[in-house]
Amino acid sequence: MLETLKEQVVAVAKEAERLGMCRHKSGNFSIFDPETGYVVITPSGVARDVLGTEHVCVMDLWGKVIERAAEVKPSSEAMMHLYIYKERKDIRAIVHTHARYSTAFSIMNKPIMPIVYECAYLGKTGTVPVAPYGRAGTVDLARKVAEVMKEYDCCLMESHGAIAADKDMDAAFLKAQYVEEIAEMYYITLAAGNGAEPHALPVEELQKWAYPKEIIL
Repeated sequence: MLETLKEQVVAVAKEAERLGMCRHKSGNFSIFDPETGYVVITPSGVARDVLGTEHVCVMDLWGKVIERAAEVKPSSEAMMHLYIYKERKDIRAIVHTHARYSTAFSIMNKPIMPIVYECAYLGKTGTVPVAPYGRAGTVDLARKVAEVMKEYDCCLMESHGAIAADKDMDAAFLKAQYVEEIAEMYYITLAAGNGAEPHALPVEELQKWAYPKEIIL
Protein backbone atom coordinates (compact mmCIF):
# COMPACT_ATOMS: atom_id res chain seq x y z
CA MET A 1 0.00 0.00 0.00
CA LEU A 2 1.30 3.44 -1.04
CA GLU A 3 4.66 1.95 -2.01
CA THR A 4 5.88 5.01 -3.90
CA LEU A 5 5.33 7.23 -0.86
CA LYS A 6 7.08 4.69 1.35
CA GLU A 7 10.09 4.80 -0.96
CA GLN A 8 10.21 8.60 -0.67
CA VAL A 9 10.08 8.45 3.13
CA VAL A 10 12.88 5.87 3.31
CA ALA A 11 15.10 7.80 0.89
CA VAL A 12 14.82 11.05 2.84
CA ALA A 13 15.30 9.33 6.21
CA LYS A 14 18.54 7.78 4.98
CA GLU A 15 19.74 11.06 3.45
CA ALA A 16 18.98 12.94 6.67
CA GLU A 17 21.18 10.53 8.58
CA ARG A 18 23.94 10.81 5.97
CA LEU A 19 23.87 14.59 6.42
CA GLY A 20 24.05 14.24 10.21
CA MET A 21 20.58 15.65 10.76
CA CYS A 22 19.13 12.55 12.42
CA ARG A 23 21.63 10.28 14.16
CA HIS A 24 21.07 7.08 16.13
CA LYS A 25 17.48 6.42 15.00
CA SER A 26 16.36 9.96 15.90
CA GLY A 27 13.89 12.02 13.91
CA ASN A 28 10.85 10.94 11.90
CA PHE A 29 9.37 11.48 8.46
CA SER A 30 5.90 11.22 6.98
CA ILE A 31 3.78 11.86 3.89
CA PHE A 32 0.00 12.38 3.80
CA ASP A 33 -1.92 10.86 0.89
CA PRO A 34 -5.13 12.87 0.32
CA GLU A 35 -6.70 10.21 -1.90
CA THR A 36 -6.77 7.57 0.84
CA GLY A 37 -6.61 9.91 3.82
CA TYR A 38 -3.69 7.85 5.12
CA VAL A 39 -0.25 8.82 6.41
CA VAL A 40 2.92 6.84 5.70
CA ILE A 41 5.44 7.31 8.51
CA THR A 42 8.80 5.99 9.60
CA PRO A 43 8.83 3.28 12.29
CA SER A 44 10.03 3.55 15.85
CA GLY A 45 13.52 2.29 16.65
CA VAL A 46 14.65 0.97 13.25
CA ALA A 47 18.23 1.90 12.31
CA ARG A 48 18.54 3.76 9.02
CA ASP A 49 21.10 1.34 7.60
CA VAL A 50 18.48 -1.43 7.61
CA LEU A 51 15.38 0.72 7.07
CA GLY A 52 13.30 -0.40 4.09
CA THR A 53 9.82 0.20 2.74
CA GLU A 54 8.66 -2.91 4.57
CA HIS A 55 9.24 -1.06 7.86
CA VAL A 56 7.23 2.06 6.96
CA CYS A 57 3.83 2.17 8.64
CA VAL A 58 0.46 3.41 7.35
CA MET A 59 -1.99 5.18 9.67
CA ASP A 60 -5.17 7.20 9.44
CA LEU A 61 -5.42 10.73 10.83
CA TRP A 62 -6.97 9.50 14.08
CA GLY A 63 -4.07 7.24 15.02
CA LYS A 64 -5.37 3.87 13.80
CA VAL A 65 -2.63 1.75 12.26
CA ILE A 66 -3.73 0.49 8.85
CA GLU A 67 -0.59 -1.38 7.86
CA ARG A 68 2.65 -2.36 9.58
CA ALA A 69 5.11 -5.22 9.72
CA ALA A 70 4.63 -7.45 12.75
CA GLU A 71 7.90 -6.38 14.38
CA VAL A 72 7.50 -2.59 14.04
CA LYS A 73 5.34 0.24 15.35
CA PRO A 74 4.87 3.75 13.91
CA SER A 75 7.13 6.49 15.24
CA SER A 76 6.35 7.34 18.85
CA GLU A 77 5.90 10.93 17.66
CA ALA A 78 3.24 10.04 15.09
CA MET A 79 0.57 12.07 16.89
CA MET A 80 2.54 15.24 16.22
CA HIS A 81 2.46 14.51 12.49
CA LEU A 82 -1.25 13.66 12.56
CA TYR A 83 -2.18 16.83 14.46
CA ILE A 84 -0.28 18.99 11.95
CA TYR A 85 -1.96 17.33 8.98
CA LYS A 86 -5.37 17.85 10.54
CA GLU A 87 -4.56 21.50 11.27
CA ARG A 88 -2.97 22.29 7.89
CA LYS A 89 -4.94 20.96 4.92
CA ASP A 90 -2.24 22.22 2.53
CA ILE A 91 0.56 20.15 4.06
CA ARG A 92 1.52 16.82 2.50
CA ALA A 93 4.91 16.00 4.07
CA ILE A 94 6.62 16.50 7.43
CA VAL A 95 10.30 16.21 8.40
CA HIS A 96 11.39 16.19 12.05
CA THR A 97 15.13 16.37 12.70
CA HIS A 98 17.54 16.51 15.63
CA ALA A 99 20.22 18.41 13.72
CA ARG A 100 22.83 20.02 15.96
CA TYR A 101 22.54 23.76 15.44
CA SER A 102 18.75 23.96 15.19
CA THR A 103 18.45 21.70 18.22
CA ALA A 104 20.85 23.97 20.11
CA PHE A 105 18.51 26.90 19.46
CA SER A 106 15.57 24.78 20.61
CA ILE A 107 17.43 24.08 23.87
CA MET A 108 17.97 27.81 24.33
CA ASN A 109 14.28 28.40 23.49
CA LYS A 110 15.52 30.96 20.97
CA PRO A 111 13.76 31.56 17.63
CA ILE A 112 15.92 31.61 14.50
CA MET A 113 15.71 35.10 13.02
CA PRO A 114 15.70 35.94 9.27
CA ILE A 115 19.34 36.96 8.98
CA VAL A 116 19.87 35.89 5.35
CA TYR A 117 17.63 35.99 2.31
CA GLU A 118 17.25 32.19 2.22
CA CYS A 119 14.96 32.61 5.23
CA ALA A 120 12.27 33.71 2.78
CA TYR A 121 11.96 30.08 1.72
CA LEU A 122 10.92 29.06 5.23
CA GLY A 123 7.63 30.96 5.24
CA LYS A 124 6.09 34.41 5.00
CA THR A 125 7.98 35.90 7.98
CA GLY A 126 11.28 34.05 7.55
CA THR A 127 11.40 33.42 11.31
CA VAL A 128 11.54 29.94 12.83
CA PRO A 129 9.63 30.14 16.15
CA VAL A 130 9.85 27.79 19.12
CA ALA A 131 6.91 25.63 20.19
CA PRO A 132 6.61 25.33 24.01
CA TYR A 133 8.05 22.27 25.68
CA GLY A 134 6.08 19.06 25.64
CA ARG A 135 7.26 15.55 26.47
CA ALA A 136 8.23 13.62 23.33
CA GLY A 137 5.50 11.35 22.03
CA THR A 138 2.66 13.01 23.91
CA VAL A 139 -0.56 14.59 22.67
CA ASP A 140 0.49 17.65 24.69
CA LEU A 141 3.50 18.11 22.41
CA ALA A 142 1.43 17.35 19.30
CA ARG A 143 -1.08 20.07 20.20
CA LYS A 144 1.59 22.65 20.98
CA VAL A 145 3.50 22.08 17.76
CA ALA A 146 0.35 22.00 15.62
CA GLU A 147 -0.76 25.29 17.18
CA VAL A 148 2.49 26.99 16.13
CA MET A 149 2.39 25.35 12.70
CA LYS A 150 -0.98 26.97 11.99
CA GLU A 151 1.00 30.05 10.95
CA TYR A 152 4.45 28.64 10.16
CA ASP A 153 5.88 25.93 7.91
CA CYS A 154 8.88 25.39 10.20
CA CYS A 155 9.41 25.56 13.94
CA LEU A 156 11.71 24.46 16.71
CA MET A 157 10.46 22.27 19.56
CA GLU A 158 11.78 23.45 22.90
CA SER A 159 14.65 21.21 24.10
CA HIS A 160 13.96 18.75 21.30
CA GLY A 161 14.67 19.57 17.65
CA ALA A 162 13.14 21.06 14.52
CA ILE A 163 10.21 20.34 12.24
CA ALA A 164 9.47 21.41 8.66
CA ALA A 165 6.45 20.83 6.45
CA ASP A 166 5.44 21.48 2.86
CA LYS A 167 3.45 20.30 -0.16
CA ASP A 168 5.73 17.31 -0.82
CA MET A 169 8.65 15.48 0.77
CA ASP A 170 11.38 17.11 -1.33
CA ALA A 171 10.17 20.60 -0.40
CA ALA A 172 9.77 19.73 3.29
CA PHE A 173 13.26 18.21 3.44
CA LEU A 174 14.78 21.23 1.69
CA LYS A 175 13.18 23.48 4.31
CA ALA A 176 14.59 21.29 7.08
CA GLN A 177 18.06 21.63 5.56
CA TYR A 178 17.68 25.41 5.29
CA VAL A 179 16.63 25.59 8.95
CA GLU A 180 19.80 23.79 10.01
CA GLU A 181 22.11 25.76 7.70
CA ILE A 182 20.66 29.11 8.78
CA ALA A 183 20.86 28.04 12.43
CA GLU A 184 24.57 27.33 11.93
CA MET A 185 25.12 30.76 10.32
CA TYR A 186 23.18 32.42 13.13
CA TYR A 187 25.22 30.59 15.77
CA ILE A 188 28.52 31.58 14.16
CA THR A 189 27.38 35.19 13.85
CA LEU A 190 26.32 35.36 17.50
CA ALA A 191 29.61 33.78 18.62
CA ALA A 192 31.70 36.15 16.48
CA GLY A 193 29.80 39.13 17.84
CA ASN A 194 30.06 38.07 21.50
CA GLY A 195 26.32 37.44 21.62
CA ALA A 196 25.24 40.62 19.84
CA GLU A 197 22.17 40.08 17.69
CA PRO A 198 22.82 40.50 13.95
CA HIS A 199 20.58 42.60 11.77
CA ALA A 200 17.39 40.74 10.83
CA LEU A 201 15.82 41.31 7.43
CA PRO A 202 12.37 42.95 7.57
CA VAL A 203 9.43 40.81 6.46
CA GLU A 204 8.69 43.37 3.74
CA GLU A 205 12.15 42.86 2.26
CA LEU A 206 11.78 39.08 2.23
CA GLN A 207 8.48 39.36 0.40
CA LYS A 208 9.79 41.67 -2.32
CA TRP A 209 11.79 39.03 -4.17
CA ALA A 210 10.88 38.51 -7.81
CA TYR A 211 12.68 36.97 -10.75
CA PRO A 212 14.80 39.71 -12.42
CA LYS A 213 12.82 41.41 -15.20
CA GLU A 214 16.12 42.32 -16.88
CA ILE A 215 16.62 38.68 -17.87
CA ILE A 216 14.98 38.11 -21.24
CA LEU A 217 13.65 34.61 -21.61
